[in-house]
Amino acid sequence: MHSLPHDHTGARIKRLRLERHLTQQSLAELAGISASLLTKIERGERPPTPYAAACLARALRVDVATIVGQPFTAELRADQLDVLIRPIREALDVYDLGADPEISPRPVPLLSDDAETLLVAVRAGEIKQAANLLPALIQEVTTAAHTAPSDELWRLLASTYRSAYDVASKLGYGDLAAIALARMEWAAERASSAALGGMYRYFRALTYFRDGQYRTGQRLTALGLSILEQAEPGQEREVVTGQLHLGAAVMAGRSQNGALAEDHLGEAERIAATTGEAATLHYLAFGPTNVQVHRVSVLAELDQYGKAAQQGRAVVIPQDWPKSRKSHHYAELARAQMWTGDLEASFQNLLRARKAAPQQARYHQTVRDTYSGLEAAHRMLPDSFLSYGSWLGV
Repeated sequence: MHSLPHDHTGARIKRLRLERHLTQQSLAELAGISASLLTKIERGERPPTPYAAACLARALRVDVATIVGQPFTAELRADQLDVLIRPIREALDVYDLGADPEISPRPVPLLSDDAETLLVAVRAGEIKQAANLLPALIQEVTTAAHTAPSDELWRLLASTYRSAYDVASKLGYGDLAAIALARMEWAAERASSAALGGMYRYFRALTYFRDGQYRTGQRLTALGLSILEQAEPGQEREVVTGQLHLGAAVMAGRSQNGALAEDHLGEAERIAATTGEAATLHYLAFGPTNVQVHRVSVLAELDQYGKAAQQGRAVVIPQDWPKSRKSHHYAELARAQMWTGDLEASFQNLLRARKAAPQQARYHQTVRDTYSGLEAAHRMLPDSFLSYGSWLGV
């Protein structure tokens, strides 16, 4: 026998619906989905697709995080990650106070090494390590940049803010992620870096993407592409441009615009053919592999789960590819396989997602939704499946 938690996503949707005195039929009409699908979602028989979750959030006038239950406070507390959030928030708050008289910054090469260590830790899925290092480094680089302003130091500060965004978004703190992005833009402007300006628009677009505001996200990617035209020609500009096209492709897919998604994928593929695998340039993991992975994501967003699963199985992940990106790909593939009814293969990819980057997978919404879908579909669950649910905290 299997059991679903009382506070699964569907239960939260039902509670919000009842608080607003809406029938299932009226909410389904407001959200633009079928009443039968909403019934299955509320019962926990089907996890909502990201598109359906965004539609329901808009209809209920809440953000998507409220529906999916982020941040997952109980699990964060158990992992002692919740206590690391406040120091990051405080470090982000002192951006405009000038140099801290109690801080003596180390030489720039040492600060740069630590900033890169942060980026590597996040890409490896070592979120707790990154969260521990972040506050002190942000404050030290802030003081260094105010004491002896230079493009290099402002770029370095923008990098630490980007890492703060990565950590906050992976742990489900959308408000903190938005603050970190605002600080990144502030530092990027002082660094006079068009590439960083383009990256900022990319990350900002992703925040709108997660909340179902695709039109705003598409406007941001278009603005980012325009800004990048001002950057110096070279691989940096090509990589950031290609990554913006990939973000735009998934956004177009989720808004059910397949033709636009294919246009962006084609442009990213063209760029990747010239850059090759450039995984460590700004740690965006851009290259031919990332184009293939995003193509799988786009197919899933378009509800073409069979094609997504087929192409996902054919993707060959390089051995040195970032663990966080591997984990994300396995989670996406697991979701597609769950929807096609290939339950065993789906669970195997959930296991791969956990093995690649356990801290990330534990807080990854796609992992959680896919597990819930598998749990609802199974009648007899193996011990390994149940222990996976215990690990997730569901």
